[in-house]
Amino acid sequence: MRLILPLPDNEAFARRLADEGDWELGALETRRFPDGETYIRILSEVKDKAVDLVCTLVRPDDGFLRLIFVADAARALGAREVNLIAPYLSYMRQDRLFQRGEAVTSRSFARLVSSSFDRLVTVDPHLHRYPALSALYTIPTDTLHAAPLLADWIADEVEKPLIVGPDEESEQWVSAIAARIGAPHAVLRKVRHGDRNVDIELPDLSEWRGRQLVLADDIASSGNTLVDAAGKLYLQGFARPVVAVVHGIFAEDSFQRLAPLCDRIVSADSVQHESNTVTLAPLIAAAIGSTDAGDSDLVRHRRPPEPLDEVEQAGFDSFPASDPPPWTGGVN
Repeated sequence: MRLILPLPDNEAFARRLADEGDWELGALETRRFPDGETYIRILSEVKDKAVDLVCTLVRPDDGFLRLIFVADAARALGAREVNLIAPYLSYMRQDRLFQRGEAVTSRSFARLVSSSFDRLVTVDPHLHRYPALSALYTIPTDTLHAAPLLADWIADEVEKPLIVGPDEESEQWVSAIAARIGAPHAVLRKVRHGDRNVDIELPDLSEWRGRQLVLADDIASSGNTLVDAAGKLYLQGFARPVVAVVHGIFAEDSFQRLAPLCDRIVSADSVQHESNTVTLAPLIAAAIGSTDAGDSDLVRHRRPPEPLDEVEQAGFDSFPASDPPPWTGGVN
């Protein structure tokens, strides 16, 4: 049996995922004590079930401890396996030392996740210097790709598209979208001067006049690359482009700056945003559902479950569902 258990602010995505696979949707209670610490209580039965925690990891610093607490609680309550469904996976950018003394946070984060989960499922992680997630994570990982979904949306919604990548790194990605729908593609050149300071150099696109430009990328984080590209394309006499991205983070005011320059902005629902148009639930459901018939082959977590001791279990069994277990300290 499989239980889909959403972390706070992930309920809508989890519901779509549960509906897609006809799985049980779980519930969680969480709040903060006056001292700022987090209270966690799983309200659903998890014993002997595959528990999939649904938590997109955009802005992870605010809720990562809560995620780990829920994973440990599910394991202690007898979950058969505890998996992480992270439509967006954070801490992938710092993949090497750029200056002496820096933390390579991608490796630190991978170690923390690998120590708490049996499996990781994510969509289009920002792999740059790593060939695959297996170079970082010590648990089985599923790297899913949303390019076909964006390509199908473009084919249905955009006439005579020209798929445009914002930089050289996007060549393989945009070429796959273009090939799927039989459209041409081009790639711009990005010169980065810092986290928020980039310049875009445009190639000669005059032969594609009359086509609708579609700026496609895996992630819109600061949004500055897309803003710069959209503005320069307009100055070259092209109509306002469509923007299609997988992960629409749109930090700070980038969406407000980009929107006037574009005909339309669409994103997948890996990160909750008003631009969400393409749902990833069917893609993820197919991936996690494919293991249901072959669970015995899953590589199990190296740490054994930590069941409740006799005192804790007795306290848990004696309290009705509406009361907190005694070891939580009530409602301090």
